[in-house]
Amino acid sequence: MKALRFEKGELRLVSDLDVPHRPGEALVRVTLAGICNTDLEIVRGYADFCGTPGHEFVGVVEGSPDGSQIGARVVGEINAGCGDCSLCRSGDPRHCPQRTVLGIANRDGAFAEYLSLPPLNLFVVPDRIPDRAAVFVEPLAAACEILEQVEVTPSHRVIVLGDGKLGQLIARVLATTGCRLTLVGKHPDKLKLATSAGIETALAHTGISGGADVVVEASGSPAGIGQALEMVRPRGTIVVKSTFRETAEIDISRVVVNEISLVGSRCGRFTKALEFLSRGVGDLESMITEEFPLAMGIEAFRRASSPGAIKVLLAP
Repeated sequence: MKALRFEKGELRLVSDLDVPHRPGEALVRVTLAGICNTDLEIVRGYADFCGTPGHEFVGVVEGSPDGSQIGARVVGEINAGCGDCSLCRSGDPRHCPQRTVLGIANRDGAFAEYLSLPPLNLFVVPDRIPDRAAVFVEPLAAACEILEQVEVTPSHRVIVLGDGKLGQLIARVLATTGCRLTLVGKHPDKLKLATSAGIETALAHTGISGGADVVVEASGSPAGIGQALEMVRPRGTIVVKSTFRETAEIDISRVVVNEISLVGSRCGRFTKALEFLSRGVGDLESMITEEFPLAMGIEAFRRASSPGAIKVLLAP
């Protein structure tokens, strides 16, 4: 099969990779995949990953130990646990010490014609959700996870820092709470997308007043945590979403003196994201910048890392 491979510090297209066959797992034919900031960071050295990247996808099940899945259009949770530890037995493999992570840690990902995941990781996509919306389920689930970790009510003032792919999704999810929300970013064109979805926006350099109850740091930059500390009120909460290769510097004294809560936030439950999409909340497809065939994967990565790009898709 064809796949994009990141090996020895180089991203390249290969056409003779074996179709994956993991015992006890389902085989999924990928129909659409999305390039996210984590993928861009991987090709810069994040996570020391070697193999096929990509973890946002929608596809069709070609084979599975669960025969009822065959032929179904699915999305898939990216963490595959060992199945034996206490976390896996409780139904949450996201922090299993032995987990593999699709396209990120010890498991080939979605920038290929086929991928493999355990049947329990797969979720059927309702017919009313098109592929170009379903491909957002994984990052949308990460956005929904914030509401599982932090209370957000209409009385809260909330700032989302970062107008990229994840920041846009987070703002759309948090807007459903009725909170006093502002999306802060550096790119007028990207902020305009959020404005069209009814979200208040502000340019980062215009001097945003502080005092927010919750600041979600989704800038994708090591400097983001420092900016979040400027915006949050004493005893407020900073939710950290960004992942990047560099090490971020944090003013711990400020965290201690102002009694700031730092909450790391990663993967979320796909059921929440599918419910969100089923309600038709937010025009996610307007965030798609461009779609490329897999054979043009290198060009797609260049486009995804270019100024102004939000979501770039690959179609195997």
